[in-house]
Amino acid sequence: MAKSITPASTDVREQILAVGQRIMAAKGFSAVGLNEILTEASVPKGSFYHYFGSKDAFGVALLDSYFEAYLADMDAMLVQAGGPVGDALMAYFDSWQSNQSFLDCQGKCLVVKLAAEVADLSEAMRLALKEGTSGIISRLAAVIGRGVADGALAVDGSPEYLAEMLYQQWLGASVMVKIVRDTAPFDAAMAITRRTLNLAH
Repeated sequence: MAKSITPASTDVREQILAVGQRIMAAKGFSAVGLNEILTEASVPKGSFYHYFGSKDAFGVALLDSYFEAYLADMDAMLVQAGGPVGDALMAYFDSWQSNQSFLDCQGKCLVVKLAAEVADLSEAMRLALKEGTSGIISRLAAVIGRGVADGALAVDGSPEYLAEMLYQQWLGASVMVKIVRDTAPFDAAMAITRRTLNLAH
């Protein structure tokens, strides 16, 4: 018989994930031990293994939870908000820049922090990253395609190609911002984005 999930147990699981996301976004996956997460979350180790079979399984659940929230935010910003497509896309990239601070991202820069590290450590986590980032790119492509269809955007290349290119550009800029400790890479990414989408400054 499957175990029932009560609201209290869901709260404990979400607490572990929330604390883990914040700590690992700052320190990485390998550098953080379970004891650090559980101590800060005020959860006994036995409870951790009740919800997650291993640290690797926790990493997958962490990424799944992160992308679920991230994609919901994207939908609210790009799909449900309405208004001009170009404005919605610029608001999304403005939000990206705000959330990927090199000083303190408060757990919002999990992909930037973990991608290169865990893709080589865990196939399951790599696949979770692949699925999540594919969801981001497909949403960007859908919005660009909608803008092209209604005449709001005039672009060269397919929406899918442009969405992938822009996502890779911003992901790379986020890494460079951490290296140079300056926002200049974001300024360059924004300029390239505006040119790519033919949006006025």
